[in-house]
Amino acid sequence: MADQPTASERFIQGILPENPVYRQLLGLCSTLAVTNGMKSAITMACSVAFVLVCANVVISLIRSLLKPHLRIVVFTLTIATFVTIADRLLAAYLYQMSKTLGPYIPLIIVNCIIICRCEVCASKQSVFIAASDALGQSIGFGLALSSIAVIREILGTGSLFGIHILPSAWPDWVIMVLPPGAFLTLGLLLGFINWLGMRKSGGRGI
Repeated sequence: MADQPTASERFIQGILPENPVYRQLLGLCSTLAVTNGMKSAITMACSVAFVLVCANVVISLIRSLLKPHLRIVVFTLTIATFVTIADRLLAAYLYQMSKTLGPYIPLIIVNCIIICRCEVCASKQSVFIAASDALGQSIGFGLALSSIAVIREILGTGSLFGIHILPSAWPDWVIMVLPPGAFLTLGLLLGFINWLGMRKSGGRGI
C-alpha cells in the first residue's frame, strides 16, 4: 500500500521513535521482570527478536490467506511455534539461563509487541518490510532492556555481566535488583525520555 511506511522507515521507527517500551509501553511485564542483570536482559531480548522476526516473516508470507475473524488465532499459533523453539533451544544450550528466566520465555507468546507488529505491519506489507520492522522493534526492545538492566545491575550489585566494576567501598543498593527497583528505574528513564522529547519539540520540561 502506497501510504504504508517503507522498510527503512519501519526499521528506524522501531528503534527510537516507536520504541516498544519507551514509546508504546508494550512488553512491560518481561521488561520489569528480567532486567535485574544484563545477561538475563540480553537473553530475553534475543529470544523476543528471534520470535518477532520469524513470526513477522511467516505472517507476511501468508497475509493474503488470513481471514479477519481468524487472524488473531493464526498470529498466536505462529508466535507459539517459534516461542516453543526458542524455549527448547535455551533449555538445551543455556540451561541455567532458561531456569533463571523461568516462565518469562513461554510468556513471549502473549507479548503485545509481537502481536502488535503482526497486526500493524506483517499482515499488511511485504516480507522484506515486515522483516525490517521486526529488526527495528527488536533492536529498540533490546536497547530498552539493556538501559534498564545496566543501571539496576551496577547500582544493585556493583557489577556488570557479573564482573565487579565499582569500588568495594561502594554500598550495594539491594532495592535496585528487587521489583521496586525495576519500577523506579523504568519510571525515571521514561520521564527522562519524555523530557528529551519535549525539549526536541520545543516544549518546556518540568
